[in-house]
Amino acid sequence: MKKSGIIMCIGSLLLLGLFAFPLWNIMLGAPQYPIPLGMNIYIDGIQGVEEFDIQNIDGLNHYIGMKTIPKPEEMWEFRVFPLVIGAMAAIGLLLGVLRFMGKISYKWFLGWFIVMAVLGIMGMYDFNAWLTSYGNDLDPHAIMKITLPDGTPMTYKPPLLGFQKMLNFDVTSLPSTGAYMMFFGMLLTVIAFFLGKKESVVSKNKGNNK
Repeated sequence: MKKSGIIMCIGSLLLLGLFAFPLWNIMLGAPQYPIPLGMNIYIDGIQGVEEFDIQNIDGLNHYIGMKTIPKPEEMWEFRVFPLVIGAMAAIGLLLGVLRFMGKISYKWFLGWFIVMAVLGIMGMYDFNAWLTSYGNDLDPHAIMKITLPDGTPMTYKPPLLGFQKMLNFDVTSLPSTGAYMMFFGMLLTVIAFFLGKKESVVSKNKGNNK
């Protein structure tokens, strides 16, 4: 019971890395930018990889009619996500402590993991919806209006995951440090579940042998 409880505590605490490290990273490279422009997306806001990256990206976006990079107060997600992550970390830690003390079943770990996975999927869906709106909702009075061969306006949705070519820009969108800490933390909770299951079998066999 103690080992599974300790691993559950560690896995849950790793979620707190999202408060210090970015969840996602989007980079834009082009011949005129030998040092690519980049955005680090945190659970409570968006920051440039370098000091003036956000300002430069907004400047480029202005010409094609894209909105400016949103500030924390302009998106409800940046207010809600920290509360959700903090609550899930606290609940996971509590479950780990209670398991360590032998007060609850290891099955609670699986329930925590399922809830966290559902929240993660919902978060990715919301992130993709924001990228879609960001890249498609263009100002009709923009300075530059680029159309596809069939005459429809070009959209500028960055990829949710991976690489995409946009005009002369190479756009890369990948998980960052905070996401990897969260994924590893969730993996540890799965390990804690199976270890807890093994502990329960061993404990039951010992009880039967007495």
